Amino acid sequence: MKLDHMFKKTKQIASRKNDSIRGEKHPSVPRGLLRKCNKCGGAIIAEDAIADYYICPKCGGYFRVDAYSRIARVADEGSFEEWDSGLLNGNPMAFRGYEEKIRTLQEKTGLDEAIVTGEARVGGHRVVLGVCDGRFMMASMGEIVGEKIARAVERATKEKLPVILFACSGGARMQEGIVSLMQMAKTSAALKRHSDAGLLYISVLTDPTTGGVTASFAMLGDIILAEPKALIGFAGPRVIEQTIGEKLPKGFQRAEFLLAHGFIDGIVERDQLRDTLDTILRLHDGVGVHGETSECGQTDAREEEDRKEHESAQESADLGNGEAERESADLRRYIDAWERVQLSRRNDRPVGGDYIRALFTDFVELHGDRCFADDRAVIGGIALFHGMPVTVIAQAKGSNTKENIDRHFGMPSPEGYRKALRLMRQAEKFHRPVICFVDTPGAFCGLEAEERGQGEAIARSIYEMSALKTPVLSIVIGEGGSGGALAMATADEVWMLENSVYSILSPEGFASILWKDSKRAKEAAAVMRMTAEELKEQGIIELVFAEPEQYTTEHMQDVIEHLDKEMLRFLGQYGAYSVEELTDHRYERFRRI
Repeated sequence: MKLDHMFKKTKQIASRKNDSIRGEKHPSVPRGLLRKCNKCGGAIIAEDAIADYYICPKCGGYFRVDAYSRIARVADEGSFEEWDSGLLNGNPMAFRGYEEKIRTLQEKTGLDEAIVTGEARVGGHRVVLGVCDGRFMMASMGEIVGEKIARAVERATKEKLPVILFACSGGARMQEGIVSLMQMAKTSAALKRHSDAGLLYISVLTDPTTGGVTASFAMLGDIILAEPKALIGFAGPRVIEQTIGEKLPKGFQRAEFLLAHGFIDGIVERDQLRDTLDTILRLHDGVGVHGETSECGQTDAREEEDRKEHESAQESADLGNGEAERESADLRRYIDAWERVQLSRRNDRPVGGDYIRALFTDFVELHGDRCFADDRAVIGGIALFHGMPVTVIAQAKGSNTKENIDRHFGMPSPEGYRKALRLMRQAEKFHRPVICFVDTPGAFCGLEAEERGQGEAIARSIYEMSALKTPVLSIVIGEGGSGGALAMATADEVWMLENSVYSILSPEGFASILWKDSKRAKEAAAVMRMTAEELKEQGIIELVFAEPEQYTTEHMQDVIEHLDKEMLRFLGQYGAYSVEELTDHRYERFRRI
């Protein structure tokens, strides 16, 4: 040991001598300039981390941000006006030392309480902003925190403003007992009134968000975002481990865990948060990127022109004319139906995501069913269509084998249908039309799907869509298999691409059940009357769109242009209906079949 110590000492002396020979000196670091990252343990320069929005330059770990610094990063410069500062704290349990602790924290932090509220502008949008500050009793929610949130939300409701709340909290404030617990009800009730008024609430979860805050205002957002790796949960990890006597898995209760389990809409890096909030607010303003109004509010002359174009397009799109009609109907049906089934299943056929990218701008994907998981077989979110905010939902196949496995080959699980329905209800609240792209062999068939209520999820979707108080359009772009397709096609109009199919189940399944021979699938396809042409003849669908001979993502342009024109016509027509006219029309559409 002595020899080792002497060897290290000799090296240090030699190093200093070499530095001296080279004329180098060890820099003297001013006291307080260096800090230790509590994520990676590395020494960092504090000013660098602050300049990079409180992020460790070595490991990328996020440090906690005080309320005013966060406001400065999110709000437009000079736009923040603070509300309700200076509210007096009480001591409802007469807890010893509590009042002194509050005063000490007020002097130390410059805050009156653990949240700062007020009005600001984000990207020019007026918003009500509330930001928790963990320096003040870990931003626990006591009477004043609850009161400030309730007052801010009430004022937002009165002035018809969106609310953005940044949560960072250890939960309810123990020193205030049952009074603290009641703040969960107070804040939730205020947000319910705000929601009933048709107003937007964005919740941003930061590290940590736990306890009663998680079980109240933090998880009630129309849109819930989180920072990377933020700890989010009702019971804290230490409490859970002590209760169950087990070590928790890595990543448990982190933002990524919640995203995978369907509880939040997305994870946003700090440097992207302001732009993300700006986009979401703009999508809820009802105006486009440059402030243009929606093209869907047509004049009578334009509506008449659109109707004529629609009639012309229908005539050109109708199949079964000319030479095809002169062929033997039975022979054509037998050959053609199976060919179209095969075409609808081609691996290189455009999928839901391709249509979203081609038809819409500013798409913001939202995740999760708020119950169990985020089903990758369903993509959904908000976008602009010719400057008009719409909700877009697509049953999503992949463009390669890996993606298809990840998306269950476009077969949604219960959580996929529940995610879609959550987004439809949100669209109804904000008066956004819903546009669905249907492409599924059928709902996912498996033990876990049955355990989580596959039938109920499909039934609930059909039930709610039938009376949704906003226009609904569904477009079958590939396979439309059974109730798994109908759960996203209970719409005002249903359209199909020329080589898509829509049926009670797959031809293989039909042949297997009725004829006990799945090899007769080709024959079954002809019997089932599942092609776009046949379904339009039966009045099941309204429009058929011709496809190019080789229909891949490189050959979508003509189809997209035709879809774009008809979607404008649809939104203009159905957007002019009253709620009663809209729901009655949809009811009668299915009633007459």
